[in-house]
Amino acid sequence: MSSLTPTVSTQTRCVFSFSEKQQQQLYLHVKQHKGILNTADMAALCAQYKQPVEVILRACLPIAAKFAVVPISHFFVGAIVVGYDKHGEQHFYFGANVEFAQQALSLVVHAEQSAINNAWLNGAKKIAKIAISDAPCGYCRQFMNELADAQSFDILLPQQQFKLADLLPHSFGPQDLGNSYSLFNPAPQQHEFVTAAKLDKTLLSYALAAYVPYSENYSAVKISTFENGNFYGCYAENAAYSPSLSPLQSAVSQLHLAGLAMTKNVVKGIELLQTQGKENQLSVSQAVLASYPGLPVLQSISLNIKPTAV
Repeated sequence: MSSLTPTVSTQTRCVFSFSEKQQQQLYLHVKQHKGILNTADMAALCAQYKQPVEVILRACLPIAAKFAVVPISHFFVGAIVVGYDKHGEQHFYFGANVEFAQQALSLVVHAEQSAINNAWLNGAKKIAKIAISDAPCGYCRQFMNELADAQSFDILLPQQQFKLADLLPHSFGPQDLGNSYSLFNPAPQQHEFVTAAKLDKTLLSYALAAYVPYSENYSAVKISTFENGNFYGCYAENAAYSPSLSPLQSAVSQLHLAGLAMTKNVVKGIELLQTQGKENQLSVSQAVLASYPGLPVLQSISLNIKPTAV
């Protein structure tokens, strides 16, 4: 058993939970909103069930876990980030683990990564809390250490609450590599892609928004579907390198949070955009896609970047 002392002294078991029917109703609502509950949604749940936010948050973890895709472990993990957008509005960003059959286990998207990625891609600027259905592994603790709010946000487990420093003492992070920026607080973007082609402007903007202080490979993925629009993912690097999240993993996670599957009946096309001369995502993207038979061939594009015109 862990000898760590939770930040909050009480470890009383949370007795409130949703019924199976209530969970299914909430799952359908979250799926419809692509893995997000807003402030009004949470306020309505708190009022309806007469419970504080943190109790409802923990009760929602089994719902988050319903989005998990786990053909290898069959171990469903859910996570929910409480984040604030640029207007100071609070949102609740769901996440779940995603595994890729017959591929290296290192390619797995962890639930914490999924929830943080969901918050990041959808405009969160600050993280206040992350609730997790199970204790975060060392990989996830390292991934969270790349966040701008790493020293301040709360980690809520079903019966305990911690700060990241409790779970990751003597940590290694961005500043150890001379990087004064962090995920959710990136360096100002002062480049643009050099292209005459009619590329998807949204894909270009996602690539430029990638957090790539170590490789400088501004990259993104677009997964287009037949009936449910497009899903985008950005490259998010980590000071420890291994916990970095590839743009394809990022996009696949978003697609699953909409309740969709990576199948030939759903996916119309997949595009990978990278920075010319810095490319490092083609092989990992091909490895991930090898888990899904019958998908369209990955379209890979490399473009130069140049300083933004003053």
